[in-house]
Amino acid sequence: MRFRVFMGAFLGYAAYYLVRKNLSLAAPGMIEDGLVDKSGVGIAMSAVSIAYAFSKFIMGSVSDRSDARKFLVVGLVLSALTMMAVGFIPFGANQVLNVTVIFILMLIIGWLSGMGWPPCGRVMAYWFSQNERSFKMSIWNTSHTFGGGSLGLLVSLGLVIFAGIGIEQTWRAAFIVPSAFALVIAVFCWWAIRDTPQSCGLPSINDYRNDYSGVKSKETKVEKIPFRTLFVEYVFKNRLLWVIAFANAFVYMVRYGVGDWAPLYLQEMDIMTPEQSNLAFALHNYAGIPGTIICGWISAKFFKGRCTPPNVIFMGLVLLGTLIYWQAGNMAGFFAGGASAEAVAGLTRGLIYFALILVGFCIYGPVALIGIQALNLVPKNAAGTAAGFVGLFGYLFGDAILSKMLMGTVAENAGWHVTFMMLAIASIAALLLCAATWNSEKKLAA
Repeated sequence: MRFRVFMGAFLGYAAYYLVRKNLSLAAPGMIEDGLVDKSGVGIAMSAVSIAYAFSKFIMGSVSDRSDARKFLVVGLVLSALTMMAVGFIPFGANQVLNVTVIFILMLIIGWLSGMGWPPCGRVMAYWFSQNERSFKMSIWNTSHTFGGGSLGLLVSLGLVIFAGIGIEQTWRAAFIVPSAFALVIAVFCWWAIRDTPQSCGLPSINDYRNDYSGVKSKETKVEKIPFRTLFVEYVFKNRLLWVIAFANAFVYMVRYGVGDWAPLYLQEMDIMTPEQSNLAFALHNYAGIPGTIICGWISAKFFKGRCTPPNVIFMGLVLLGTLIYWQAGNMAGFFAGGASAEAVAGLTRGLIYFALILVGFCIYGPVALIGIQALNLVPKNAAGTAAGFVGLFGYLFGDAILSKMLMGTVAENAGWHVTFMMLAIASIAALLLCAATWNSEKKLAA
C-alpha cells in the first residue's frame, strides 16, 4: 500500500505540472497569430504564481481536514478541464480582451494548482515516518521535474498530431493534449491513493516502523483541528517555521532567478545561441533530479532524517555555482591566458554549463528538504497548513516578487551584474537561515 500510495502521489503531482506552464509553450504560436503580445503573456503568466502562492497556503489548511485522495484528484480534474478550455476558446483580434480572459483563467489554474502539494505532503506525513521521510520525499519531489519535462514532450506530440489532422492553430495542442493526459492520470490517482493507513485498517506509520520522533499534537483527536488552532498554535507561534519560511523565500529567489532568466541573459549578452541557451536551461533543470535524491539520501543516511545539515551544504554549493555563473567570462579569460577570443568564448560557455548544472543539481534538494522540514516541525494534522505557509513565502515573495518583478526591474535599469549580486546575497541569506535551525532541529530529532 505504501508503494501504491507513493506512486499515486508522485504521478498525481507530476500531472499538475502538465496543466500549469502550458501558456509559455503556446505563447510563440499565439503571438505569431496576433492574439497576444509578449507583455500580455508575461502578465498572464504572473497570475499563476501569485494565485498559487496564496492557494498553496489556504488549500493546505483545507487539506488537513480533507481526504487526500479526493482533494488531489478533484483539484487535478478541475485544473485539467480549465486548461483544456483555454485551447477551445475562439480568441479574436482584441489583444486586451484575450489577455484579460487568459489572465482570469490562469488565476483559476494557479489557485487549483495549490490543491496538489498539500495532500501529497499529508500523504507523506501519514504513510512515511520521520527517519525515512526525507529520502522518500526527496524522490517524490522529483515529480515536478518529471512532469515539467513530460509537458514539453506532450506538447511536441500534440503539435504533430494537430498539424497532421489539418488544425492550423497548432498552439491549441499545448493546452488540450497535456490536459487529456492529466485526466487519465487522475483516474489512476483515484485508484492508488488512500488518505491514511488507519483508513485502510492498518496501524499508524509510527507503530508500524516503531518511530515516534517528531512533533506530537496537543489534541486528543488525530484529525480535523479547527483552522484557527492549526494556524495560531502550530504555525504563527512556531519560530522555527518562520525561519525556514524566510529561508524558502531566498531559496526560491535563487531557483527561479537563475533558471527563468538564464535564456534571456545568455542570448542578450551574446554568450550563447538560442539552441545553446535552451540546452543550458534543460541541463539546469534535469540536474535537479539526481541532486534532489542525493540530498535526501544524505539526510536519511548520515543525519537521521535531519534537513538542516544537507541544506547548508547544498546552499554553499549553490553559492559557488552562482559565483562561477556570474564570473565565467573573467575566469575564462584568466585560465585561457593569451588564447584566441573564440577559445575564451568556448571556455566561458563551458563554465556556464558547469555552473548551471551545479546550481540545478544543488538547489532542488533544499527546495524539497525545507518542505519536509516544515512537516517535521508540526504535528501530522497540521502538515498541510505548515507546508502551505512555507510555500506562500517561496512562491509569493521568492518567486513572484523577488525573482520576477524585482530582478526584472533591476536587470532593466541597473544591469545583469547587479542581479547576480542579488542572487549571491540571496544564497548567503538562505544558507544562514537554514543554519539557524541546526540545534533546534537536532533536539527535535533526538
